[in-house]
Parts: sequence; C-alpha cells; structure tokens
Amino acid sequence: MAQLKTTRILAFWLVLCSFFVWDWLHSAPVNLRLESAIFALGSGQAPSGGHCASFGK
Repeated sequence: MAQLKTTRILAFWLVLCSFFVWDWLHSAPVNLRLESAIFALGSGQAPSGGHCASFGK
C-alpha cells in the first residue's frame, strides 16, 4: 500500500512538472512592460452596473 501511494505521488509531480515544461516551451513570452502594476489593478473607472457593492448609492 505504501508503494502505491509513493507511486501516485511521484506520478503527480512528474505530470505537473511536465505540464509546466510544456507550457513554458509552447507559450509566447510575456512582455512585462505592457502588464499593469499589481498595485494599479482596479484603479480605473468603476463599472457602471451589476455589482452588489454599488446597491443603494
């Protein structure tokens, strides 16, 4: 039983790492200069509707 658990854990990590390698090799590079800064997210104009936080204003 312990060997089956170890095999499943190793298979999981092998599949996960293989996916990351495949994704790294097949995706386009990200241009960090075009990405917005993390602290600037959500600093634009508020959406006009459909949000419960704007209820009653």
